[in-house]
Amino acid sequence: MLRLSALYRYPLKSGKAQALQQIGLDKLGLDGDRRWMLVDEASGRFLTQRAVAKMSQLIALWNSSGGLTLSSPGYAPLDVAMPGSASELRGVTIWRDTLRVPDAGDAAAAWVSEFIGKPTRLVQLPLERARTTEAGYGKDDDKVGFADGYPLLLIGQGSLDDLCTKIGRPMEMLRFRPNLVIEGAEAFAEDGWKRVRIGDVEFRVVKPCSRCILTTIDPQTGERSPDREPFATLETYRKTEKGAMFGQNLVNDGIGRLEVGMPVTVLE
Repeated sequence: MLRLSALYRYPLKSGKAQALQQIGLDKLGLDGDRRWMLVDEASGRFLTQRAVAKMSQLIALWNSSGGLTLSSPGYAPLDVAMPGSASELRGVTIWRDTLRVPDAGDAAAAWVSEFIGKPTRLVQLPLERARTTEAGYGKDDDKVGFADGYPLLLIGQGSLDDLCTKIGRPMEMLRFRPNLVIEGAEAFAEDGWKRVRIGDVEFRVVKPCSRCILTTIDPQTGERSPDREPFATLETYRKTEKGAMFGQNLVNDGIGRLEVGMPVTVLE
């Protein structure tokens, strides 16, 4: 039987993962997933672990006031309020998308600038300013927050096990930053899925996920693998003309709640 074995949320794009037992879904995927982002102050371009590996050590959690708490070893925690309606709108760029989103203020900017090591701003994405997913996949009105391209990423545990066997040592699932981990399926079974149901919610499987050097960063230490694993091995047997594929991008058709242990049904 297929089951949901793990749930992960990333309140801050490219920040540390938050493991959850249960969570709700909204129109942009998991509630509160990748709704905050760091951008270069001068250019407005988004920052990730691809260029700043130490972001893997940046803990960003939603707090009881509805804002974000930032922390990291060696840095005093900072509570950041949710930007209000009068907050400055900052022009930002994430991949090919340019949009204007609320800035979280100067105190947050000072904290993240010290952490990153250059002038940086923290921004937040309200639902009404969500981006549209990549044309040619899914539906024209599918929306996404600050995730790279789609609301959700699903990976089968069997797929990771297969990869680790080929590498010859264990690799942590969080190197691949999934939202949903599925147990009980053969390696890469998810490549053939088109629609799945978890609990009462149906999901469309819209596109395989092309991987990059971010997977070479150890999420526990922030160090890069000197041998470029697991990306190096992925390229030997999962490479296509669009990249080395691992995991599937999903869009949820509706809202509801997910809980670890729920059965997963492949509908198509």
